Amino acid sequence: MRSRSKTRAHGFTLVEMLVAMALGLIVLGAAVQLYTQGVSATWSVSQRAEMQQDFRAAADMLTRDLSLAGSGLGNNVQIALPAGTGTLPVYGCSQTACYLNGTGAAYPTQGGQPYLYGLMPGWKFGPVLNGAVPTDTVTVVYTDDSFYLSCYSVKITSATTARFTVPTILPANCVLPSTLTAPQAVNDPVVGFTPGDVVWFSLTSAIVGVGAGATSSPVIAEVTGVGSLSGTAPNQYYDVTFAANDALQMNQPTAASGDLANVLNWTGSATRILVITYYIDNTINPPRLMRQVSGHQPMPVAENVVFLQFSYDLYNSATAAPVINQADGGASQGLTPNQITKINILHMAMSSTLHGVTGYQGLDLQTSVSARNLTYQNNYPQ
Repeated sequence: MRSRSKTRAHGFTLVEMLVAMALGLIVLGAAVQLYTQGVSATWSVSQRAEMQQDFRAAADMLTRDLSLAGSGLGNNVQIALPAGTGTLPVYGCSQTACYLNGTGAAYPTQGGQPYLYGLMPGWKFGPVLNGAVPTDTVTVVYTDDSFYLSCYSVKITSATTARFTVPTILPANCVLPSTLTAPQAVNDPVVGFTPGDVVWFSLTSAIVGVGAGATSSPVIAEVTGVGSLSGTAPNQYYDVTFAANDALQMNQPTAASGDLANVLNWTGSATRILVITYYIDNTINPPRLMRQVSGHQPMPVAENVVFLQFSYDLYNSATAAPVINQADGGASQGLTPNQITKINILHMAMSSTLHGVTGYQGLDLQTSVSARNLTYQNNYPQ
C-alpha cells in the first residue's frame, strides 16, 4: 500500500492578502499620479510652445504692417475723400458686415473733409474684454506691390466706371520682375481686382483749368465689379465698376469733390492700396486678433488675444516739438495722423487655458515701431 504524505500546503492568509492588496493599490495610485503629472507637464509644455509660435507669428505680422504704414503713398500722405453728401467713407467693413464693435469707423476729418492717412489710430474702437478698459484698433494703409496695375493706362469713362487699357508698350513707371513679361490681367483670379479692393487713381485733365485750375487729382474708390477683356488688339481693355452705395461708402457720385464723377474723362494711372485694420473679435470664444483688409472678409491672426492697446509719438511742426505717448493719436492736441513718427504697442496680450481655467499662461508684446514712411523727416524724439 502507498502511504499518504502528511505535509500540508499553506496559502496566504486573509490578513496577508489584504496587506498585499493595500500595498498594490498604493503603488498603482502612485504610478497613476506620476503618469498624470507627466501628461499634464507634457501638455503644458506643448501648449506653451504652440502659444509662443502663434504669438510670434501675430507679433511679426502686426509689426510688419505697422512699419509699412504709408509706404508708396508719398511723403506726408493726406488724401481727400468724397465729401459734401452727409455720408462719410468708412473702414473696417467687408461686403457683408462691419467689425469694429459692429460698425465701421469713419475716416478722420478736418473741417468736415474726410482724409485717408497712412496710419489711423483707433483709440477705444475695440470691444471691452474681462471688464477692463476698451481695447484699441489700428489701421495702416500702403500700396500693393504684388499687382502691377501701374502698367495700365486708365481713363474715367463714367461716374462709376474706369477703363484700364492693356499696354502695347510698357510705360516707364512699369517695372516688372524677371518672371513676368506683362502685367497680370485686371481680372486675374489670384491677384486681380475683386469687389472690396480699394484703388488710388492719379489722374490728369486734358483741359487746363478744370476744377478751379487743377490739372491733376488723386481719387480713391472701391471696386464693385470687374469686366472681362474687351476689344481687339492693340485696343484691348477692362472696364471696372465703382458703383455708388458700396460697402465702404467710398463711391459717392453726388459728392462735391473726391469722387470719380468729378474727374470724368480724365486719364492717368492707378494703384491698388491695402487698408488693413487689426482688432479683437470677441463674438467668438476664445477671442481672436483679426486682420481685415479693405472691403474684404477679416482673417484670424491668433486666438486667445485678450488685450490690444497703442499709443503714438508725434511731431508738432507748428511748435517744432515732439508730442509723445498719445493714446488718441494726437487728436486731443489738434494733431493729425500724418504727424505720427512712432507707434507704441503698449500691450498685445495673449492668454492660454488649462482644463477650462483662463490665464494659466500668458505673453505680452510691448515694443515700438518707427513710422518711417509717414514723414520722411528727422522729427523723431531723441
